[in-house]
Amino acid sequence: MEITTPRLLLREFKASDWSAVHAYQSDPRYLQYYPWNDRKPGEVKAFVHMFLDQQQQKPRTKFQLAAILKTNHQLIGTCGLRLDSPDSQQADIGYELAPPYWGKGYATEAANAMLDYGFRTLRLHRIWSWCIADNHRSSRVLEKIGMRLEGRLRENEYFKEHYWDTLVYAILASEWQSQTDGEA
Repeated sequence: MEITTPRLLLREFKASDWSAVHAYQSDPRYLQYYPWNDRKPGEVKAFVHMFLDQQQQKPRTKFQLAAILKTNHQLIGTCGLRLDSPDSQQADIGYELAPPYWGKGYATEAANAMLDYGFRTLRLHRIWSWCIADNHRSSRVLEKIGMRLEGRLRENEYFKEHYWDTLVYAILASEWQSQTDGEA
């Protein structure tokens, strides 16, 4: 599976991708909103192997793709959709990028492509996501792709000796269709 955008190639993960993932997942800026304090090579290899296993599912319910810059073929992150079951009409979307690529529109570009895949190809009714409330970059991406804030869960995540609020966002197929019709 491959999806192209103006600046990115979203493609299936390969086992060799683990080192590029490890490089950005080891960055302290990346780790700020995750429970880990560091990422060991074995943990990242298992993380990438999980995506390889998901590619083999029949029927497939997890579509996590590597985000590759077209200009230099550098892996800069991941973006994907995850259905709870094969007959589910909704999925959650998630993404992560290497910190040097934050604030350049890549996450928005990748997430928009995955929304398109979810609504056009998978015929989903609803796509949702959540993020740590303090992670303003992530909430901004969700808003840019047309998701609506559905709620704030107070102190429902605990890591790094701190309780964190999370924000829940979603977009319905009809909202996405209206949004894309307006762009045409």
